[in-house]
Amino acid sequence: MPEPASRPRRTVPPRPRRTVPPRRRRPESRRPVTPAAVGVVIATRNRAPSLARTLRQLTRLPERPPVVVVDNASTDGTPDLLAREFPQVQVVRLPANRGALARTVGVRALDTPYVAFSDDDSWWAPDALSRAARLFDAHPRLGLVSAHTLVGPSADPDPLNDVLAVSPLGPATDLPGTQVLGFLACASVVRRSAYLDAGGFHPVLFFGGEETLLAYDLAARGWGVIHCADVVAHHHPAPSPRTGRPVTVLRNALLTAWLRRPLPYALARTRDLAGQARHDVRAREALRGALARLPAALRARRPLPPPVERAARTLDTATRETTGAPGAPV
Repeated sequence: MPEPASRPRRTVPPRPRRTVPPRRRRPESRRPVTPAAVGVVIATRNRAPSLARTLRQLTRLPERPPVVVVDNASTDGTPDLLAREFPQVQVVRLPANRGALARTVGVRALDTPYVAFSDDDSWWAPDALSRAARLFDAHPRLGLVSAHTLVGPSADPDPLNDVLAVSPLGPATDLPGTQVLGFLACASVVRRSAYLDAGGFHPVLFFGGEETLLAYDLAARGWGVIHCADVVAHHHPAPSPRTGRPVTVLRNALLTAWLRRPLPYALARTRDLAGQARHDVRAREALRGALARLPAALRARRPLPPPVERAARTLDTATRETTGAPGAPV
C-alpha cells in the first residue's frame, strides 16, 4: 500500500511583540516633594515692605523651606499683607513685642530638624540651606552654623566674615569649620534640638547683640558653633541705622558679662562703661538700662564652664590686640 501523503505543517505566524511606550516623566509640579530639612524663622515688627521683599526671595529657593513669620505686634498692616500675598507662609501673631524671643516661638512652631534665621531684611542664597543641612547631618555635635554674609545690592562681604574666619579658636576635629563664639542672627542656621537645649535667645537681653550669649550657652552645653564660608546669606539693611541700637548693644554686652562671665570680669566691664558714661550720652543710657535689668540678670546668672570661659578669654585677648578695646567675642 502506498504511504499516505504527509500532511502539510501548519505555520503559525509569530505574535507581534507588544511595544511598551516609554514611561512618561512626571511633570515637575507633580513629582513628590521631599520634605525640607531646614525651615526658616523670621521675627518682624512694622517693616511690611522689607518683609515682603525677603519673603519673595525665600519662597523662590529651590529647597522650598517652610517659613514661619512671628509678628511682634505690628501695627503697619503686616498681618494683612501676609494673608493677602503670602498665604503659604505660617504666621504667628504675638499680642506684644517680645524681641528676639519671637524667634524661639518660631522654632517651636517648626518640626524641621534644622532652622535658619532670617530678619525681615535678609534671606538665603540658593542651595545655602542644603549645604547647611549636609553639615549638620555629617557632624552630630554641630549646633550652629554662622554663614558668609553678603551686604546690599552690590553683595559686598560683611567685614565680620573675615573676623570670624580667623577666629583664634581654630578648628575642631569633629566640626566642619572654624570655631567661634559670635555670629549674626540673620545669617545663622541652628540644629533645632541644640537651640532648644540651650534655651534660645535670652529674655533679659530682648534685642541687640543677643548672639554672643546664645553662642556661650550652646558651647556650655557641648554644642559646636562654627563659621562656614560655603553657606551664604544676603543682608539688605536699611541705609539709615536703627535708632537706639548702639545703646542696646552696649547694654547687652554688659548684661552678658553679668549673666555668664566671672564676677571680676563683670565688675571690670561695669567700671569701663561707667567711665565712658561720664562723657558719652550713649554709654550713660546703656549703663542705666543695664542697671535696670541687672536684678533679672543676677537671678539668671550661670557662669560658663572652665573650657568655654578659657575660649571667651582667648577671644577677649584677640579683640583687645586688634582694636585696643574689649568687644563682642568671635
